[in-house]
Amino acid sequence: MSHQFDLHTLNQQFESATPQDILRWASANFGETLAVVTSFQITGIVTLHMLQDIAPHTPVLTLDTGFIFPETHQLIDALEHRFMLNLTRVRPQQSAIEQASTYGDRLWERNPDQCCRLRKTQPLDQALRGFDGWITGLRRDQSLNRANTPIISIDSRTGRYKIAPFANWSEEMIWTYIHAYQLPYNTLHEMGYPSIGCWTCTRAVTVGDDIRSGRWTNHSKTECGIHLSHEVKQHA
Repeated sequence: MSHQFDLHTLNQQFESATPQDILRWASANFGETLAVVTSFQITGIVTLHMLQDIAPHTPVLTLDTGFIFPETHQLIDALEHRFMLNLTRVRPQQSAIEQASTYGDRLWERNPDQCCRLRKTQPLDQALRGFDGWITGLRRDQSLNRANTPIISIDSRTGRYKIAPFANWSEEMIWTYIHAYQLPYNTLHEMGYPSIGCWTCTRAVTVGDDIRSGRWTNHSKTECGIHLSHEVKQHA
């Protein structure tokens, strides 16, 4: 990776910068080696909308685990067409049926970390080869684990620069933007799903619950692994 930046200085500057300024910086410095990684949740949708005026052909990677909600597939198809996205659906090496044959049925219940590793982290690591930086929708208000998210960092798991342009935005700010520009969003949000992953590991939550409390119910797991330096931290 040829890029070298003073991360401390950049993070200080970016705290008072707009997401558009950060996206312009990322596009200017990484060019074709920059990718957006998104599951098409609300922050990712705002990211893609802003990039339409900045770098509309930026590669977009989304993880198609084989367990995605139909509503999520519909949203991805709609936004791919609307924004003419340079989109790659990143799929695991094994289909769901092949995984069940190898590891047993319902692996997500018995060992969700392994299931996420096979269907998310390993495929993403492969897809990011050739990229020096990737844009993520992480926000500090999403969970305690994300409360100290820097706007730019070197991801110790992948060794690549990770840019979180909306780290210091709130969920309310994201929704205000979504409604102001009348952007489509996942209809599951209207059904009590503030955070949407695989249908196997996502449930609706009640008003007032932590927005990620519907993920991996009955497990201590709170992250799929792509935003952890080492996946074992999920058990720390």
